[in-house]
Amino acid sequence: MEKRTVDPWIWGERTNSVQAVEIKQAAGTLYCSGQVALNKEGYPSTADMRSQLLQTFENLEHLIREAGYECQGIVRLNVYTTSVAEFFTTCTDVYQAWIAQHGIKQATTLLEVQGLFAGLTIELEATVVK
Repeated sequence: MEKRTVDPWIWGERTNSVQAVEIKQAAGTLYCSGQVALNKEGYPSTADMRSQLLQTFENLEHLIREAGYECQGIVRLNVYTTSVAEFFTTCTDVYQAWIAQHGIKQATTLLEVQGLFAGLTIELEATVVK
């Protein structure tokens, strides 16, 4: 796979994403459904948003590995949350650390939504290539 990121504005250097990702000669593409903080038995978390994000990352990593891909291959990561303000005040450090841990430079969208499955507060939707 050949990957090229495009971020034509100087302010892009201050974000944890890029404006566009171009992929050439991919061996495969994995489109992940939105992942949330469900435990192994399928029960939703009742914890705070930060804890839910950590569980959601674990679930996303597990899904990606089971499919034979790697997290560093994430090219798009959309974040759905019931509160953008809460996300920025309680989750940004966890989110940025996870992105850095996997060396990801992804296109991304952050959306505040009225509600998520079972009263959860955060959902991640990824596209992964290899």
